[in-house]
Amino acid sequence: MSDIEPVPAATVVLVRQSEDVPELEVLLLQRNSRLVFHGGHWVFPGGRIDAKDYQDSAPGLEYPAALRAAVRETKEEAGIDIDADQLIHTAHWTTPPNLPRRFCTWFFICPIFEMVSVSVDNDEILDHRWISPKAAIADEKAKRWVVPRPTLTTLSDIVDHKNLAELVAAVTASNIRVFPKASRYYRPAEMGCPD
Repeated sequence: MSDIEPVPAATVVLVRQSEDVPELEVLLLQRNSRLVFHGGHWVFPGGRIDAKDYQDSAPGLEYPAALRAAVRETKEEAGIDIDADQLIHTAHWTTPPNLPRRFCTWFFICPIFEMVSVSVDNDEILDHRWISPKAAIADEKAKRWVVPRPTLTTLSDIVDHKNLAELVAAVTASNIRVFPKASRYYRPAEMGCPD
């Protein structure tokens, strides 16, 4: 199989803090098992960057388009309105070579300070769960559900944070996780990503 160029995409890790639950919770969505890429898996909202996401951007500036795609996909997949100003860039994942579908995905944390309702389309997305990272990791280890590696790694990165303020401070100050390291698909200065 020849190496396929990855498609640019964006993913949003919505994180909330509820008075009823002592831990942070993230929103995970169950993809329809009929889908070719991660069918049946539990994932964060997200998807490919469309041509319309590049509007008002200079050609090649993928980062602003990723922000717009993140906002759009969160609305389409979960029915939640977010603002690009809420998004904190934390990672960039590229699907390994020799797979039938590849993506180079911008990951963003989105802190949610007010309760929001989730609405899935029952087509591409079949279900949703607000769940603590610790419980999600335990469910994945117990094989109760399938979680892709980037999702599992992101859950592990945020599992020890006690509240939203701590999480936001930590992810704002930390380095961007890039997989694989030195990926040629992550060139932040050329792609319009601020320092």
